[in-house]
Amino acid sequence: MSSPISVIVNGRPHSGMVDNRTSLLDLLREQVGLTGTKKGCDAGACGACTVLVEGRRVNACLTLAVRLDGAEVTTIEGLAGRQGDELHPLQQAFIDQDAFQCGFCTPGQILSGVACIREGHSGSPEEIREWMSGNICRCGCYVKIVKAVEQTAVEQTAEEG
Repeated sequence: MSSPISVIVNGRPHSGMVDNRTSLLDLLREQVGLTGTKKGCDAGACGACTVLVEGRRVNACLTLAVRLDGAEVTTIEGLAGRQGDELHPLQQAFIDQDAFQCGFCTPGQILSGVACIREGHSGSPEEIREWMSGNICRCGCYVKIVKAVEQTAVEQTAEEG
């Protein structure tokens, strides 16, 4: 069984028919053509597929696309903004802190980190680790990932203050 769906992905409208069993992850990768969101475990345990839906982080592999009709979705490809010529501060912090090795988990880590900061859960390294615990890095770059989130949170606080 299929249903019509219309979503806004990275500021652009996308509509069409989707099988009711299609995950947001498969919609993004296979129908919208955005492959930055990674399929890791396909069971919600690794966080590689983390995207923002209406500004909140979700595991795209566990989210049915038909439930998001009318929703706004942000992927790693849309994080930098419409022009794409300037990195999001957390993307830059990942580079500054060398917070990736193989890079497979990086899109999910960055989107989860953005949400972590927006949610106000970046007051200490311990708090960041707790609120980012759903995102696994098999290369073990956790210390540097936490430093990148911390760097971005501090920079954004300084800009606001």
